Amino acid sequence: METRYNLKSPAVKRLMKEAAELKDPTDHYHAQPLEDNLFEWHFTVRGPPDSDFDGGIYHGRIVLPPEYPMKPPSIILLTANGRFEVGKKICLSISGHHPETWQPSWSIRTALLAIIGFMPTKGEGAIGSLDYTPEERRALAKKSQDFCCDICGSAMKISLLPLTSGSASSQADEEAKELARQISFKAEINSSRKSITESPNTSELNHSATLPELRQDGISRAFQNPTTSAMSEIQNNSTPSNQEHTQPVSNNSSMSPRQRRAQRQRRVPSSTNFNQVQQPRVNTSHTGSTVLIVLLTLALAALIFRRVYLANDYTFEL
Repeated sequence: METRYNLKSPAVKRLMKEAAELKDPTDHYHAQPLEDNLFEWHFTVRGPPDSDFDGGIYHGRIVLPPEYPMKPPSIILLTANGRFEVGKKICLSISGHHPETWQPSWSIRTALLAIIGFMPTKGEGAIGSLDYTPEERRALAKKSQDFCCDICGSAMKISLLPLTSGSASSQADEEAKELARQISFKAEINSSRKSITESPNTSELNHSATLPELRQDGISRAFQNPTTSAMSEIQNNSTPSNQEHTQPVSNNSSMSPRQRRAQRQRRVPSSTNFNQVQQPRVNTSHTGSTVLIVLLTLALAALIFRRVYLANDYTFEL
């Protein structure tokens, strides 16, 4: 198998090291890779004592990603047990469903102990979890001893060492329970962090959801008291204009001479628009002035004509 893989790969180095450490079975667990695939392991675990799984021996698969140990493995049970579904990737804090809780320092042995520690816990609707009755789980525990894997050929009756009442077995049980507590505690911390980070988004959604209600309240108030709504609209329309007039003053005080010139050049189109708006008034005054000029010219012409007429009369008398 060593010649088929790149020995410089961190995943290959790690898996070969773990395969050597788990080569000999114990009375609680055993795991080894397949002969033709280093990234697929078959494991066997004993059911935790003093539980519904006491006396059961369960078999399953561990599929490891090429990025192992930076990414978690996927765990699949092959033996009916009443806690996890058969042939489906189960959802644990140490499996591929929760990469946020995985730690590279964990190993396949850690996963085996976690499976033992999580078996007596409640499924709570997790992916691949089951909530069978205690009677059904005990019946499946007895039936699991006759299971034989068609892929690796492991028989449950001889895959693990006989269970002893020594300190090593009790220590493994306590280690599995403590590991399950630690992993579940870290999962709760990560879920609480997610809820804290998602709370601002939910508040924004609630705020946006209340906007239509506020609009409906404003519409109903407008229909109930039209005079007050009209006065409020006048005030609202007047306040922006005052703000528009006051804002340039504060901006001009903090602007440089170049910025002021650029702002004046930008204001030129607005002044032309103002002249265009006031143009009809200028035209009316211009027509009045032209009428006045015409009257004055007629009066002046009458005076000139009278002066010429009187001058002619004076010459005739001489």
